[in-house]
Amino acid sequence: MMRDPYVLSKLSPPRRLTVANWVDHVNTVDSDRVMQDWLCNRDSLTARLVARCDQFRVHRLSQHQAQCLHDEYAAIGLARPTKVHQREVLLKCDGVPMIYGHTVVPLSATANQWPLFHALGERSLGSTLFNDPLVERGVLFYARLHTCHPLMQRIKRAVPEINVTSLPARRSLFWRKGACLLVTEVFLPGVTRLTLTPRKK
Repeated sequence: MMRDPYVLSKLSPPRRLTVANWVDHVNTVDSDRVMQDWLCNRDSLTARLVARCDQFRVHRLSQHQAQCLHDEYAAIGLARPTKVHQREVLLKCDGVPMIYGHTVVPLSATANQWPLFHALGERSLGSTLFNDPLVERGVLFYARLHTCHPLMQRIKRAVPEINVTSLPARRSLFWRKGACLLVTEVFLPGVTRLTLTPRKK
């Protein structure tokens, strides 16, 4: 049964909000100085968080095969949206969610190329990537994700107390032995309450 196009437009969110506009300049993300410092820093995000709290935890939300997003497939060299290995986590500082992490790996990647990915559990992917001399990181890209974006919908389900209409995010490719994985990090409001300088422990 066909539906009225006008009704369909009311039921479906505008495509421009469900597909993020990823750019290589942070100024387009409309964030303050503190958030820009977090977004632009190329050091290990896990290490930065660990240094600024008493208790750091990786909370794995899911890890399985799933359809990649419409703004992901081209970045990882796929011709169209198809199934990938997907991992979703929350990075927490002292019990407060700070980062939503979303990683996709093409199904063509082998265990030799990414040997630890499937066995991470609730360990940090970042600590693995930054401690491996074979891993190379690509350019950082930035976007502001709006309510209708699929990752924002997942964040709302995982952290319902977050009541915002958009969040800043960044993503980059990591390469190892010719295989890539795409890591997207969405910065939750609590990040701005962390100090920019590490705590003395």
